[in-house]
Amino acid sequence: MFCVSGIHPLPHIYGKIKTGFSTKLNCVMTKKHTIKVEGIEIVTFTKNNSDYISLTDIARHKNSSFPADVVKNWMRTRSTIDFLGLWEKLHNPAFKLVEFDQFKNEAGANSFVLSPQKWIEKTQAIGLISKSGRYGGGTFAHKDIAFEFASWVSAEFKLYLLIEFQRLKQDENSRLKLEWNLQRTLSKINYKIHTDAIKEKLIPHELTKDQINMKYANEADLLNVALFGITAKIWRDQNPKLNGNIRDYASIEQLVVLSNLESINALLIREGLSQKDRILKLNNTAIIQMKSLLTNDGIKKLKSPK
Repeated sequence: MFCVSGIHPLPHIYGKIKTGFSTKLNCVMTKKHTIKVEGIEIVTFTKNNSDYISLTDIARHKNSSFPADVVKNWMRTRSTIDFLGLWEKLHNPAFKLVEFDQFKNEAGANSFVLSPQKWIEKTQAIGLISKSGRYGGGTFAHKDIAFEFASWVSAEFKLYLLIEFQRLKQDENSRLKLEWNLQRTLSKINYKIHTDAIKEKLIPHELTKDQINMKYANEADLLNVALFGITAKIWRDQNPKLNGNIRDYASIEQLVVLSNLESINALLIREGLSQKDRILKLNNTAIIQMKSLLTNDGIKKLKSPK
């Protein structure tokens, strides 16, 4: 995801509604946004892939001076307790039903008072989140609960809130899609760079005249030159610090081709071809087979760990 610091206004004009979003630079745990509805800034954030909206900010539409009291009054009603309890039963296996039943029995009484903090503490609820602090503090609720609260505050305000929240999510999805396309493009570029490097290092080059005219000590070196372009001795001279020989450092594709070249060379010897003619055929075969194997899924499976 993109993490953007600061506030970026969106280019939408929708009557009296203006929208913006702000995102914390560190988005590993949460993504924090702000939408503006009828002049009221409402904070939202994402936690564990769930969206939470500030009930405290929504409550300012009803009472800008004491929004916490608005939330508490909403939580006093029997219908609210029923709704909160049902939501928790559906989404929270750790929800404490005994404590919920106690609140449900007391709801509606004149003496009944319930704060978000008490509800969370007693029932282990996850639909509400209480944050302390002068800035960024207050009561937050899962979007399902927040829209229910907004309906209680004002049906008109809920409609505006829904519009702006949906616009926010659409904008977020657009940015995620842009990032996905960017990553996909970068992946294609990196893949091209990777495959070009493989081809450069693994696919044999056509032999030069000097290589073709080279005197080989044995048939093994004939195959080395056809596939790797050098003899075993030249490789050892170029890699004095490495143990073993050139074939010990070959890729699985090169080893497959080397095995094939051995069989082909045996046939060419029986046909009476000279070493010079055979190396040309073997080199051409190595080039063709390496190109084919580098795109072979079967070889990729052999290379991948089980």
